Amino acid sequence: MKETRMVYEGGEGELVEKKSRFIATVRPVTAEEEALEFIAAMKKKYWNASHNCFAYVIGENQQLQRCSDDGEPQGTAGRPMLDVLLGEDIHNTVVVVTRYFGGTLLGTGGLVRAYSRSVQEGLKNSTIITKKTGALLKIRTDYNGIGKIQYILGKNGHTITASEYTDVVTLETLIPENEIIKIREELTEATQGKAEFLQQEEVCFAFLDGEPILF
Repeated sequence: MKETRMVYEGGEGELVEKKSRFIATVRPVTAEEEALEFIAAMKKKYWNASHNCFAYVIGENQQLQRCSDDGEPQGTAGRPMLDVLLGEDIHNTVVVVTRYFGGTLLGTGGLVRAYSRSVQEGLKNSTIITKKTGALLKIRTDYNGIGKIQYILGKNGHTITASEYTDVVTLETLIPENEIIKIREELTEATQGKAEFLQQEEVCFAFLDGEPILF
């Protein structure tokens, strides 16, 4: 099963280290052009800052990776920022860390820690979701079967995302790719074959505060 951790809604994080102010701004992106536009916008917004360092990862396999120290000593800003994104397994995300110099040199180690922590703060204040591949299952059953279906789905950690009660019950649920066969078999056995699978549509999905998001 393919799972992708991604920023759904960006955020900001800030810290002060020896009077230097670091502001991390995180945004989701789907293409390099978006990342570059965002970086340019941050540089314009914080035009009077000492540095606007950036890092971004784009692609299903994080195949596009770029970073910049923007005048900081080589390897003390951009690469540590990128390492945080990769370490958190974040995809399709750009982060800019703006620094206002406070008059005290931090040294190589201090800079690495400050830029890394800034990105961590930015991610902490962002909304991160896990996108999964799987299927939207539409199931029809009689009233005798609904309780069994609810039990099996709940036992396996799955949510009923829609339901309709008429003379029969029709419901929808989202199942990760690697569980589809098992869930279908369990539902069929529990309802003695009375659970009818009306639809199985391949989708990518995630949940945010219990609510489904389809891609």
